[in-house]
Amino acid sequence: MDDARHARGPDDGRPAPGGPGPRAPGSRARSGAVGRRSPRTGTEPVTAQSPLRLRLLLSAVFLPVFLAGAVFFGVWAADTGPGGSPGRGPLIALAAVCAALVVIAVADVAVVIRRLRRERDADASVPR
Repeated sequence: MDDARHARGPDDGRPAPGGPGPRAPGSRARSGAVGRRSPRTGTEPVTAQSPLRLRLLLSAVFLPVFLAGAVFFGVWAADTGPGGSPGRGPLIALAAVCAALVVIAVADVAVVIRRLRRERDADASVPR
């Protein structure tokens, strides 16, 4: 048994006999590639806000662009004959990607509108 593990104690968090106190279970402050690399400082996680109006603008601009792309590539795929270049497969894939981006943009618009309403209602309920 290696000395470092013996001094640390068993992996269940109990201290080794005569060793330091129990370890912090699952501390994420020093975890590897997935967790945080440094401890949280200040209040940024608590007060961080997304620029909702910018998200709404971007979603509202790209929603019709992706919708037009889905329709365009879908119609093009339907009109493509056998042996056409590009083939039907890539055109259908492009139409599907555009349709998926339409769904994402619609969901983002719905989330942003809900959050903006919640902020407006919260501001209205605060007495001045």
